[in-house]
Amino acid sequence: MIIFALSDIHVDYAENRTWLSSLSAEEYRGDILILAGDVADITGLIADAFAALKRKFREVLYVPGNHDLWTYRNGMADSLAAFDHVLKVAADHGVRTGPFTEGGLTIIPLYGWYDYTFGRPSEELSCMWMDYMACSWPEGFDEAAITRHFTAMNGDVLSISNDRVITFSHFMPRIDLMPSIIPEKKRFLYPVLGTTILEKQIRAIRPRIHIYGHTHVNRRIERDGILYINNAFGYPRETRITRKRLVRVMEI
Repeated sequence: MIIFALSDIHVDYAENRTWLSSLSAEEYRGDILILAGDVADITGLIADAFAALKRKFREVLYVPGNHDLWTYRNGMADSLAAFDHVLKVAADHGVRTGPFTEGGLTIIPLYGWYDYTFGRPSEELSCMWMDYMACSWPEGFDEAAITRHFTAMNGDVLSISNDRVITFSHFMPRIDLMPSIIPEKKRFLYPVLGTTILEKQIRAIRPRIHIYGHTHVNRRIERDGILYINNAFGYPRETRITRKRLVRVMEI
């Protein structure tokens, strides 16, 4: 059995849907896919992607990304309702959103958001970051409160242990996972990439591997004894920073 990682498939784009459809219907039937968020911002497309992936993989493990909680095209009351709805859609299609254990292996999803622990947002970011317009939150929910809400949901899994543990999140847990080659003009996005709360939770679990998404910058790097992997599929135009393929995480 092989464990694969993938994130940010954005099947809102026809090219990305074509790639997903082209995956073998037989090759991965005994394997596990970790899907680290950002499937689509339209619920129907998320459902279609879940159905397609479940036909191809033995298990699909998923955590929502920010695009999956956009409300402006889905008619949801707010993004918390969108979160609950996408978890139900996942369950309806047999996609797992909780811990998965088989023998000596456990795979744990971690929910999150961003809380500006990687930096304060600039005026440029405030004017162009789509979440500020496409998400809707209850009154009083700022980014710090949103992050606390989602990361608090991880409390029950922090004591899980096994011979081999993999954790995964959509959001980035530490800013030093970003490569030094990122141009200075692009670093204004850093405040909305994740939260240090996730890193504290990862350290409590002590996995061998952590999978994350969101940044659209593919990465495989060890930090303090944990291997961090980002395998974002990304937008069609992002051919230099994304791999456009499945990546093997572990074989058991």
